Amino acid sequence: MREDWEIKQLETVCKFQNGFAFKSSTFKADGTAVIRITNIQNGVIDLKKVVYIDRNDYNRNLTKYEIVRGDLLIAMSGATTGKIGIHKSDGVVLLNQRVGKFEPLKNLDKSYLFYFLSTKVEESLAISAGSAQPNLSTEQIKSFPIPIPLLEEQKQIVEILDKAFSLIEQAKAHIEQNRINAKELFQSKLNAIFSQKGAGWEEKKMDEVCEIASKLVNPKETEYQKLLHVGGGNIVTETGELIKLKTCKEEGLKSGKFAFDIEVVLYNKIRPYLVKVVRPNFSGLCSADMYPLTPNKKEITRDFLYFLLVSKDFTNYAISGSERAGMPKVNRKHLFEYTFSLPTIKTQISIIKDLEILRVNSQNLDKEYRKKLINLEELKRAILKKAFLGGLTQNEFVV
Repeated sequence: MREDWEIKQLETVCKFQNGFAFKSSTFKADGTAVIRITNIQNGVIDLKKVVYIDRNDYNRNLTKYEIVRGDLLIAMSGATTGKIGIHKSDGVVLLNQRVGKFEPLKNLDKSYLFYFLSTKVEESLAISAGSAQPNLSTEQIKSFPIPIPLLEEQKQIVEILDKAFSLIEQAKAHIEQNRINAKELFQSKLNAIFSQKGAGWEEKKMDEVCEIASKLVNPKETEYQKLLHVGGGNIVTETGELIKLKTCKEEGLKSGKFAFDIEVVLYNKIRPYLVKVVRPNFSGLCSADMYPLTPNKKEITRDFLYFLLVSKDFTNYAISGSERAGMPKVNRKHLFEYTFSLPTIKTQISIIKDLEILRVNSQNLDKEYRKKLINLEELKRAILKKAFLGGLTQNEFVV
């Protein structure tokens, strides 16, 4: 830390206002907008799902809870705890409970404070990491120790951080586009294959080539306790990778689950746009929100069925028949009515060889891109840490 910088408690250089506990029973379709913790995302305020209240429902002056364009807000509890956002819209908006507003005094630059909070909040959340729901108290926030250089130097630090983070965001955007391109290349190959209707290809319905032969079992029974359980959260979107698997005993499962073996393809029927499909190499139990599909070996190979289920054509079909807007879900009837062209087993095996090579290459590329994104986030944290130790210079960052 620079010797010429002062360390002060945040409340001495910044006012902090917590929100008001508006009753959910008074929320309306229009009126005065209310910002809740869920509206605060990384750096921005998401106004797509705000709620509204009628001020006349409250017999008190709500002016102190109003925010204006440029105000700096923080979510103090819930899934978005620690997220900071800058309000960038006009019009009167009110703060709900557990949303805090910062009002820097004359010797504290708001953008400098924004960057500082990006590091300090992360440290503070580690304190409550073991709790059921992470949260930040008003007292905790007010007591944050903040380094205070001269105002002009604060602005210089902001200028350097803006420049560095702009370069990082450009690099991230380039990497994300490369990820999209790699996925589109894989899907274009799949679509080219599954749209074929060459010699020997026949029109089939899904119920002609596979079935759900598995039955629901009680995971509390001794014979199932040591088996691994696969839920939707264990399958990585689009890749079929399994993560964080636990046994039925470790998860303390109670409700009925499907028993499966290495012959099946597991298809997660919830939110089909996530494309959660996997070929397990072990026997276990899966969530009742999955379809353990057993292929008819005379008609289709397990691998061909897997690639069919991850194809864009099938995904679009699954989405089109999903039930319930709040929780899209593919029912069995819709699943088994899907029609497609199917080649002979011999041709399927030949096709799969090419698709497996393409799949592996595509996933390896995606892993590299994800690694680069992680490295860029770590670079951001390192730059921020250096900034508040007083070690930044104008031209040291090249992404």
